[in-house]
Amino acid sequence: MAIKIDQAALETACKEIIETILYTLNNAYKGTVYSIGKPPEMIARRITSGFIDEKRENISWGLPVRSDYNPPGKPWTEYRDEPGRPLEAMAWCVERQKSWTAESPERDIRSVRLQVEGVWEDSHHMEPVLIRKEALYQGSNGTNLEYPVNCHGETLWEKSEYVVAAVIKIHFRPNTIKIGSTETRIIKRLSRTLGTELLSYQLTQQSVEAMRQLAEDKFNSCNILADSLRNAITKSGLIFSLIKLELGSLREKWEDVVLRDSDKKGMKREAVYVLNRAIEDMGETANKSGEDLVNLQNNFLEFFLPPERGENWIRMQIEERWNKLLGKRQPGEEKEKEVRLAIEQLKRSLYLGNDPEILRKYNGIPEALKTEWVDLIYMNTDHVSIEFLDRLVRILENPLLKLPYQDRSRKSLIHLKTLAHVMGQLEDNINVVLRQVLNGRDDAINHRPV
Repeated sequence: MAIKIDQAALETACKEIIETILYTLNNAYKGTVYSIGKPPEMIARRITSGFIDEKRENISWGLPVRSDYNPPGKPWTEYRDEPGRPLEAMAWCVERQKSWTAESPERDIRSVRLQVEGVWEDSHHMEPVLIRKEALYQGSNGTNLEYPVNCHGETLWEKSEYVVAAVIKIHFRPNTIKIGSTETRIIKRLSRTLGTELLSYQLTQQSVEAMRQLAEDKFNSCNILADSLRNAITKSGLIFSLIKLELGSLREKWEDVVLRDSDKKGMKREAVYVLNRAIEDMGETANKSGEDLVNLQNNFLEFFLPPERGENWIRMQIEERWNKLLGKRQPGEEKEKEVRLAIEQLKRSLYLGNDPEILRKYNGIPEALKTEWVDLIYMNTDHVSIEFLDRLVRILENPLLKLPYQDRSRKSLIHLKTLAHVMGQLEDNINVVLRQVLNGRDDAINHRPV
C-alpha cells in the first residue's frame, strides 16, 4: 500500500500547499508538487505547478510543455544517482529523505540543465514530504514491500522510519534563498502539513470504501469482519495521533507569538545546550547511552506537549537517564547541580505558553479569546472528543487570533475530525455485525440502526 487518493482531492491538497507558500514567501514565484509512487518503481510524477503574477494576487496552474516528470512520470531507476548520468535533486530528496537548496544555480551540482545544456536553472528549494511507515502501513512498517536499491546496491529507507510520499519544489528570485534560511524552514514545516493531509485523505477514502464493502458483503465471513475491526481500531489510533501532532504544532505557533519579545523565549534551547555540553564534558558522547540521551534532548526541542504530559516525558526519558549517568560518573557537586537546574528549566519551559505573567504582557488579541484559547490548547489531551475539536475549529475561524497558518490548521483539524467520526461509526457498525454473525442472528442485522 502507498498513498493512493482521488486525483481531484490530490490536486486540491497540492494546490493549497503551493498557494500557502507563494502567498507567504514574497521572494517565491513558482511551486510544484510531485507524488512519489509505490515501491519498488517509485514513479515521480508532477501533480501540478502554480505561478504567481508580478502583483502577487493571482496564481495560474498547469504543467510545463516538456518534462520527464509529467504524467505518466519517471521511475526510480531513471532518476537515481548513477555513474555517467547527470545528478538530479529529485534523487537526493527521495533517497536521502533530505531537502536540496540551489542557492547558487551556477554551481548547482544537481542541476540537470546545467550538466547537459550548460544553462543555469533558477534558485529553488526541494523538500521531501515524509510519512511514517507505521502510519501509512498500519503498524506493519511496510515490511512486505520490495524497496528499490541505489546504484551501490543498498536498499532505500531500510533504517528510516519514514517513506517519501511527495516532493515540493519552490522557485525563488535570484540570490534570495539560502540553505537553512527561514524560507526553507517554513517549507519544511508545511511539508509535514501536506503529509498529514495526504494521509487524512487516504484514510478517509479507505474508510468510505470499507463501509461500502461492509454494506454489500456483511455476511462474507466472520474473519474478514474481525480483520476490518482491527484495522478500524488501528486507524482510529493513528487519527488521534495526527490530531495530537496538530495540537503540538498549534502550541508551537502560539508560543512563537506570545514569547516573541520575552527573555524566556530561548529557555528550552538553553537548557538542552547545557545538558548536551555536560554530556560532552563528562566524555559520554562516544557511548551509546550518552548518544541516546543527546538525541532525546534534541528531539525534545521539536515537542510542544501539554505541561502534565511533558513533565512525565522529561522524567521518564531524560531525568531517569541522567540519574543513572550521574550515579555512575559522579561528576562533582557543581556539575550535578548544573544538570539538575537545566532539567528543571526544561520542565518550566512547558508552562511558558500559559504563564500568567507572560500572558498579561501580550495584548495582541482580546482577553476573553486569549483565555479560552490558552485553556483549550494546554488541556490534557489524553482523550480528544469531537466536542473539543469543534471548539478548537470554532476558535481557529476567528481572524482576531492572528496565528500563523491558522486557516491551514483549521482545515487539517476539520479533515481529521470528520475522519475520526467516520472511523467511530465504522467501528460501531462492525461490532454490531460481528456480534450478530457470531450469534447466528440475521434479523437484528437487517434492522440494526445505521
